[in-house]
Amino acid sequence: MLGRVRGLETMAYETTGPVARITLDRPARGNGITLAMPRELARCVEEADADPSVHVICLSGRGTGFCGGYDLAEYAEGAMPNHDPSRPWDPAIDWHVMSRNVRGFMSLFHADKPVVCKVHGYCVAGGTDMALCSDLLVIAADAKIGYPPARVWGSPTTAVWAHRIGVQRAARLLFTGDSLSGEEAAAWGLAVEAPPAPELDERVEVLLERIARVPVNQLVMMKLLLNGTLMSQGLHATQVLGTVFDGLARHTPEGFSWAGIAASEGFRTAVRARDEPFGDAGTSTFKG
Repeated sequence: MLGRVRGLETMAYETTGPVARITLDRPARGNGITLAMPRELARCVEEADADPSVHVICLSGRGTGFCGGYDLAEYAEGAMPNHDPSRPWDPAIDWHVMSRNVRGFMSLFHADKPVVCKVHGYCVAGGTDMALCSDLLVIAADAKIGYPPARVWGSPTTAVWAHRIGVQRAARLLFTGDSLSGEEAAAWGLAVEAPPAPELDERVEVLLERIARVPVNQLVMMKLLLNGTLMSQGLHATQVLGTVFDGLARHTPEGFSWAGIAASEGFRTAVRARDEPFGDAGTSTFKG
């Protein structure tokens, strides 16, 4: 039945007129990414694509923020298939897990319908994979978006930062792990709009309504045209590198040490240890 996706554990799916709404729904865990989330995301996108009444997809998160990245309670404090410190690292298993996550995130990019991502609160680490695989970002002015794991234990697997904001600005973020406010993201061209937080919902609805006026066939053609530009720039090959490097980053001496802190003292302590040398403790944004 169109308009419903059964058995979802990490998100909710509903349609309101021509808009399909995918909402990350793990608020108690900051909408942290689990192995199930990218797979459920792909199912929801497929449902929206198959529904002829849907013109546009809206991706958002429930709770205090959009997405805080991978659920480190599972990845850093527990034993995941691609991270078990008690056994030798198998890069093939790591690739098997993470490349499938990339496919799930990229379902937004490959969706027939345009995807508008609404960001409030925070969108960091793996959460940026979903946001940047969307077509348009509307970010609250006071929100935070960035990839702090560039400092240790991570590489952006979808590798779209340079495509989004250019190599130099992507380097500014990935060489430091700094984050942008929504206002800064709009100034850098990452967001199409950065309204004050109280106006975020209204501004997103205005954009969704305008997109929904366009016939679906036109929207599909325009999205294919835009995506063709990115694919011709070698995005797929770069994503292979990003996914492989992510596994390597988690198994450098520094990465292994960081994971040890997370396992023994908790991920909050590990994140604080990672970010305090930069003077932000994972909370402030780049103001340069």
